[in-house]
Amino acid sequence: MAFNSNNPFLSNNRFSSNAVSRAGNTPQIIDYNQEMTLSGTINKTAVLFLLLCAGAMLTWWMFSNEMNIMVPAFGGAIVGFILVIAAAFKPQYSSYLAPGYAFFEGLFIGGISAIFEAKFPGIVINAVGATLVTFLVCLGLYKFKIVKVTEQFKSVVIAATLAIATYYLISWVVSMFTSFTPVHHGNSMMSIGISVFVIIIAALNLFLDFDQIEKGVQQRMPKFMEWYGAMGLMVTLVWLYIEFLRLLSKLSSKN
Repeated sequence: MAFNSNNPFLSNNRFSSNAVSRAGNTPQIIDYNQEMTLSGTINKTAVLFLLLCAGAMLTWWMFSNEMNIMVPAFGGAIVGFILVIAAAFKPQYSSYLAPGYAFFEGLFIGGISAIFEAKFPGIVINAVGATLVTFLVCLGLYKFKIVKVTEQFKSVVIAATLAIATYYLISWVVSMFTSFTPVHHGNSMMSIGISVFVIIIAALNLFLDFDQIEKGVQQRMPKFMEWYGAMGLMVTLVWLYIEFLRLLSKLSSKN
């Protein structure tokens, strides 16, 4: 059984000639003079990161000026999610969908970051630093083959990620209709332990993302897959950053 990255953008069925060389049932000829490259994917990841920062600074500025950020922040999260789904089904439009996702997701990230910062001063820079260090460490471990993405590695990471997603979903649904308080809320040792576990799994997903991007380059995928791969990587980084915010907020509230 072949296991793929949990990130919907970086699954094997997307990074394959069959998946990207068809529009509906009509075969298309792929021009390999315009093929996916590692440098191109890195450049597009940088562009998406700048767009995400631009959106984040906008809602941060609104919060600082005592403006209502709920609509742009949560509206950005909804639009970003829609663009993620659209790109998962139509990767050929990633060059348009990915920049939109980055900006609108930035609106959400800026909003929640400003709220956390107001309550726990200094938390945002620490979360950003932790996310950056985690990314660089994982990239180094992958590049120098210290961590190898085997099928067993994929199966463990994906199983853990699905378990986390299922737990979050069930907890959210139950808490909506009952007075139940999920164990990952609050600042108990159990809650902190869960946050640490989730961060580890999010970091391990980076290895799967790196592996699938590398495979896309090796398989000479079309140029638009650079945007697709960069967008998928951004999804994982945003998840990792949010989890660091949650963990640091729990630790800060215990002081």
